[in-house]
Amino acid sequence: MKFKRKSNVGSVIPTSSMADIAFLLLIFFMVTTVFKIYRGLDILLPRAEATQKIETKKHLCHIWVNNRGEISIDDMLVKVPMVYPVVLEKMRDNPRIIISLKADGNAQYGTLSDVMEELKRAQALRVNFATDRERK
Repeated sequence: MKFKRKSNVGSVIPTSSMADIAFLLLIFFMVTTVFKIYRGLDILLPRAEATQKIETKKHLCHIWVNNRGEISIDDMLVKVPMVYPVVLEKMRDNPRIIISLKADGNAQYGTLSDVMEELKRAQALRVNFATDRERK
C-alpha cells in the first residue's frame, strides 16, 4: 500500500497580528516609563530684581529648605547633619556640580546657616541661591 505524499506543504508564519503586537508593546513601554522630575519641598522663593539663569542642568544638585525647617536634597528628605555626607558623595561623583539652594522666604535663618556650613565643610563652593524674578 502506497501513501500519497503532499507536495505543497510549507510553513508560513502569520504576520497579520504583528502590527497589533508592536502597537501593544509600544503602549506598554510608554505607560511604564518613569521620568524623573525633582519635586522638592513646597516653598515660596523670595523675589529678586537681578537674576541670572543657569544654562546647564547637567551639573546641578537641588537643595530645598522650607519654612518648617525640612531639608530635601534631590527629593530625599535629610536632617542637617546628613547634608555633609550626601553633598560630599555628589561632589565625588561630579566635581563640577553646582548646588542650587532653594529656600523659602520665611525659612529660619539658623537652618539656612547650618546648611551653608555643611556645604562649606563638604567644599561645595559653587552655590546658587534660587529666587523668583520680580514681575512688573
